[in-house]
Amino acid sequence: MTGRCWTGCAWYRSPNLTFPLPEVPTAVDLPLAVRHDRAMARRSTVEVPADLRARLEAARLDLLALFRALDRMDLSPSEIPQRLIRQLFELDADYAEALWALDQPPGALDLNAMLRDTLAALDQLPETAKRFRNNLPRRAHPALDQLEVTVRNTLLPAEAYNMVPGRDPQNG
Repeated sequence: MTGRCWTGCAWYRSPNLTFPLPEVPTAVDLPLAVRHDRAMARRSTVEVPADLRARLEAARLDLLALFRALDRMDLSPSEIPQRLIRQLFELDADYAEALWALDQPPGALDLNAMLRDTLAALDQLPETAKRFRNNLPRRAHPALDQLEVTVRNTLLPAEAYNMVPGRDPQNG
């Protein structure tokens, strides 16, 4: 998921793509192949784990608490590992995208691809967050831990849907 545009991601099945696709000469009847792919996708039964939405919401709230706690600390940009915080922002965007995807009508997305990408992104969070914390200055650790817990306890569950299209009132 990371680095992909929503309209260009592998999850999207709509034939009405909004970006220009290059003409590729081929001996294969692409519309027939695409229809065949869709027919097969409908037949396969993919079950979304019952706890997926809760896991995504918790991950987004944990990251939001971390970001807000960092914002309240007295750290210079050079003390914050930029590459690692960017990875955390990308994971947060992946989780927001997955929450959006869970609200889409059946058959609109490639559920197998969505689940594969989403579960992989959820698996990355603990290690990425640990690396991020380990690269912060030692003096920041106690304050960050305490502030993060305080911030996390004040977050509302609905804040997991910040910037999720169709769920966030400020974002359509």
